[in-house]
Amino acid sequence: MADPVETLQPHVLIFPLPAQGHVNSMLKLAELLCLSDFHVTFLVSDHTHDRLLRHTDVHKRFEHYPKFRFQTFCDGIPAESARSGNDFLTELIVSLKTVIKLFFRELLFRSNCLSSETNRPVTCMITDGVLSFAIDIAEEMGIPIIYFRTISACAFWAYFCIPQLIEAGELPFKGNNLDVPIKSIPGMEAFLRRRDLPGICRTDDLNNPDFQFVSTETRQTTRAQALILNTFEDLEGPILSHIRIRMPNVYTIGPLHSHHKTRLAATAPPMVATTTSNSLWEEDSSCITWLDAQPSQSVIYVSFGSIATITNRQLMELWHGLVNSGKRFLWVIRSQLVTSGDGEAQIPAELLEATKERGYVVGWAPQEEVLDHPAVGGFLTHSGWNSTLESIVAGVPMICWPYFVDQQVNSRFVGEVWKLGMDMKDTCDRDIVEKMVKDLMEVRKSELVQSANRMAELAGKAIGKGGSSFCNLDRLIEDIKLMSMQSPKIT
Repeated sequence: MADPVETLQPHVLIFPLPAQGHVNSMLKLAELLCLSDFHVTFLVSDHTHDRLLRHTDVHKRFEHYPKFRFQTFCDGIPAESARSGNDFLTELIVSLKTVIKLFFRELLFRSNCLSSETNRPVTCMITDGVLSFAIDIAEEMGIPIIYFRTISACAFWAYFCIPQLIEAGELPFKGNNLDVPIKSIPGMEAFLRRRDLPGICRTDDLNNPDFQFVSTETRQTTRAQALILNTFEDLEGPILSHIRIRMPNVYTIGPLHSHHKTRLAATAPPMVATTTSNSLWEEDSSCITWLDAQPSQSVIYVSFGSIATITNRQLMELWHGLVNSGKRFLWVIRSQLVTSGDGEAQIPAELLEATKERGYVVGWAPQEEVLDHPAVGGFLTHSGWNSTLESIVAGVPMICWPYFVDQQVNSRFVGEVWKLGMDMKDTCDRDIVEKMVKDLMEVRKSELVQSANRMAELAGKAIGKGGSSFCNLDRLIEDIKLMSMQSPKIT
């Protein structure tokens, strides 16, 4: 008689960093695995779970999958803390390492002692690629682990090459010229500058905890059995070839939000394949009604994501630039976006009047639906990876104004490599904003739309039957099934 552990269906524990962009993509992956009849446990903080319940229909959607469950934990961040700004992710990760490691181990131990039909042992872990303590526990318990990096392949590779930058003397920077070329990241020698490196590289102190953390965590990736990336081969193939030298087993399964929709539509009978939200903020759908009344490709959509903050001065420069461009705009100004460090902004009456005439402001928007709307012709973005992919799939050209971490790298690739828009990093001047908006929506519109449409078509082919991402997801599913035949150690 076969060992009962070997015949169990896969039980995958998915553990994202509890922040908007990470949860969004990894929850979509969770549903794709549920379609294969896997048991899936999604480990998420109480805070994130509460917001999902408040602002989405996530529980109703996952009622279709009796083998799915949420497992919650306390992330250690005080409820009253502002969960935004440059230091938030660092604070969150440090807190997780402090409060959850013991809980995580105990959860896995309990799970691996379970044998009932509805409580399968964990046979595989898919964890966020910035939570290396999960690898320590997985190795200890003999559970296969796959990393999911929710950033671009190009940003991941830039992080991975930080030790080479230090060895070559390119870090720390000598002098203040941010346009000095960077030559020590294979595949990027022809176009990368200092200003295009991840934001953490702009430090004089290589012992800086944030710098050390990112560099060290990225190098831990090679300990995992495999790496999942939310990208596709036609977009980042040259960089992926370098990554595979260090980590041969890479599953490119993106653009995940679009892949998710097409797989749901292909089920028998077809499941709801419209946009499903995993937003931690309440979406204001009135902006769709406003867009319905606007001419085709006449609106520039403006959103800086869920964590970025701007100053009052930057708010005014952006606002003047948008108004002075004469173009229609839809702007997401979420709570806690604007810091008050430089005093309260006095909003000129002409800005308010012009916004009333041709602008619309919301606290949060259903972004995929907005970008797919025929009235939207451009996207002023912080260059977060989910936002970048959503814009690519929609065929919408971008103005990139990156905030931190991977966004500096993404914006350079959007402008210089993929030719899908323009890079506005390290400046916030109303005249520049005005010019770039006019260039995007008028002067260079035809050129950029053509390029964006071409990449959107390649993205669609990647997730279609027989495409690279389609095949990689199938391969991931089959490999997880094989992993489920391994017997985890129980210590």
